[in-house]
Amino acid sequence: MSNNEFENPEAQPPKPAEPVPPTSGTPAADDKKGGWERDVLEKLALFAVKEQRARRRWSIFFKIAGLAVFVFVIWTAFNYTRSEAEPVGTHTALVEISGTIEAEGRGSASAVIPALDKAFAADDSMGVILKINSPGGSPVQAGMINDEIVRLRKEYPKKPLYVVVEEMCASGGYYIAAAADKIYVNKASIVGSIGVLMDGFGFTGLMEKVGVERRLLTAGENKGFLDPFSAQDPKQKEYAQQMLNEIHQQFIDVVRKGRGQRLKETPETFSGLFWTGSKAVEMGLADGFGTVDSVARDVIKAEDLVDYTQTEGLPERVLKKFGVAVGSGVAKSMLSGGSIQLR
Repeated sequence: MSNNEFENPEAQPPKPAEPVPPTSGTPAADDKKGGWERDVLEKLALFAVKEQRARRRWSIFFKIAGLAVFVFVIWTAFNYTRSEAEPVGTHTALVEISGTIEAEGRGSASAVIPALDKAFAADDSMGVILKINSPGGSPVQAGMINDEIVRLRKEYPKKPLYVVVEEMCASGGYYIAAAADKIYVNKASIVGSIGVLMDGFGFTGLMEKVGVERRLLTAGENKGFLDPFSAQDPKQKEYAQQMLNEIHQQFIDVVRKGRGQRLKETPETFSGLFWTGSKAVEMGLADGFGTVDSVARDVIKAEDLVDYTQTEGLPERVLKKFGVAVGSGVAKSMLSGGSIQLR
């Protein structure tokens, strides 16, 4: 270096080199890029963990809620009957038959008879009202209930049973009502239909038109009794009519025995016709007009009502849903052309 360079006052020291910004691919650039990616990934992971925890909490909540509902349903199902605590004071016992009278449901003998037994056995019940709203149904079920009413009236001679009809008491419903001490109706109620029917269909003409051949094999000449896909056999038809006539006569005997001298019999009484409540009173099929409340208050003289009607719980419904109705199956196999009904 020359002396002139040191002696020149305008001479400046060399400037330090400016740092070169890192470019992609260098370690510094990779560290910076990796830093913000890690932040994003950490945030996403944290959000996913929080979301998973929230889902788990809601899942636990719904499981607990579902279990609580299940326990409540089971508890309710097994506690479906009315409280057995004795009511305070005298009262009128109420049992209700609503809907079709059949082997299952509220109109079955297995539901009505236990309710009647409890109603009569209650020490403080002054009388029993059987409220009926039914178009009829099974002659077997109706007959079983009728027989039980007759038995209970003999066992408890001082405790009357009155039937109260609201909308309808026809056929099998009236079969049951005939056993009561008295029958009360509304003037517009439907009463009667004392008859028996067996209904079904025949498809032989339709099968011939569409070219379908019925192939029925039986062991026993009457095993295919009233098969709807075969031509009607005159002997089987006659046999079925005899059976209907027999059941009809049983119905007639029950009505005559239950109504006694009150019945004003005419050729139409047992023809299967039905009448209004006012006409039924004129014919001796009913005794007067009344409601559940008026009969309890004015006839039995015990205004307070206690309902003894037996209702179905969940266990019974489940068992009936998956069970096998043996009697029904046998009847259908024997009478494939139709079922016998008091309607």
